Amino acid sequence: MTNGEAASLLRGLDGMRERTEEFYTDLHAHPELSMQEHRTAERAAARLGAAGFEVTSGVGTTGVVGVLRNGDGPTVALRADMDALPVREASGVPYASTATATDEDGRETPVAHACGHDMHVAWLATAADLLARNTDAWSGTVVALFQPGEEIAAGAQAMVDDGLVDRFPTPDVVLGQHVMPARAGMLATRPGTITSASDVWRVRLFGRGAHGSMPEAAVDPVVLAASTVLRLQTVVSRELGMSEAAVLTVGMLQAGTKENVIPDEALIGLNLRCYDQDVRRRAQDAVRRIVTAEAEASGAPRSPEITPVETYELTDNDPVATERVTTALRSHFDDGQVQSTGPSSASEDFGVLGRAWGVPSVFWFVGGVDPETYDDAARRGTLSQLPTNHSPQFAPTLDPTLRTGVETLVTAAGAWLAG
Repeated sequence: MTNGEAASLLRGLDGMRERTEEFYTDLHAHPELSMQEHRTAERAAARLGAAGFEVTSGVGTTGVVGVLRNGDGPTVALRADMDALPVREASGVPYASTATATDEDGRETPVAHACGHDMHVAWLATAADLLARNTDAWSGTVVALFQPGEEIAAGAQAMVDDGLVDRFPTPDVVLGQHVMPARAGMLATRPGTITSASDVWRVRLFGRGAHGSMPEAAVDPVVLAASTVLRLQTVVSRELGMSEAAVLTVGMLQAGTKENVIPDEALIGLNLRCYDQDVRRRAQDAVRRIVTAEAEASGAPRSPEITPVETYELTDNDPVATERVTTALRSHFDDGQVQSTGPSSASEDFGVLGRAWGVPSVFWFVGGVDPETYDDAARRGTLSQLPTNHSPQFAPTLDPTLRTGVETLVTAAGAWLAG
């Protein structure tokens, strides 16, 4: 796609800045938990409807699908995720969230867009507006997907289970993007694996309770849990080779209610991330072996229960489609803005969509850190201290992040639609 074709697709973007910022800051101030994105979905559907898309709401609970047909040509699906996190925001921006919600366990929790999905929704809503306004510059069909539940690895599959593949046009490619703690205006992608596979497991360990003064009468699940956590640290350090990347994190350890009571049970929550399916299988096997053996060594009255909670598969960028997107982006943006990257340790359910349709997919990253802030941190050697996704302090800078994300989405779509 030429610069002229990209410019035609982006006609009117300058005049949409205020509307896009207002839309984004409203979404940021009103976050919703996974599979509860009713208000966000309504706002997205309204934007699509006003732009002339055929709109279907309630796909996979709260998902929204918009279809815009503009003559013969390829079909391109553009995806944005909508859900927020159970996090209390501490970003200090004037539109910061003070929202609370009831989680799936019935607990009241603060909620914040600490991952940037509000930015993704604003990008896609504005990109859809532009494509609808500039139909003379392209031909084909655009499918706009506003997806729920990415944070719990449930939303993409929920849309597929609700008939996404059969109810809507089959795309030639599925495109998606994510804001990250990189310099605003910078873009990064790669062919092949771009985000890791991830497994979240809950491990229930069983003991035998007793008074704290009589540990000989108990099988202490606290000691069992502690030894299990320590031994799990050896999976990566002692069972995988130097070139076999993996991360195993125990993020939750719960046991007991009082200092002088040895409880009956303990609960461990762990997260395993890998880039290779063989490494993933071996690490999973090691976790099961260690958990079972530690319970047996402690004389536990019952074998542990291991329950999968979330599963993310690898996000694999199709090499040919990725080259097509990269070429289009590099023809539009300044030299050096579009970079190659290594695979991210973060995880995504974006790949579910391309696999369900059986078509190529491409995913890339968009920087969201204020350029001056980023450059200053680079000079000081403190880039690692910048707030990352899921941090209470995470809040992308509005300019140029909003504009850049809209331009990337429209330009990438144009690599098929305007060709």
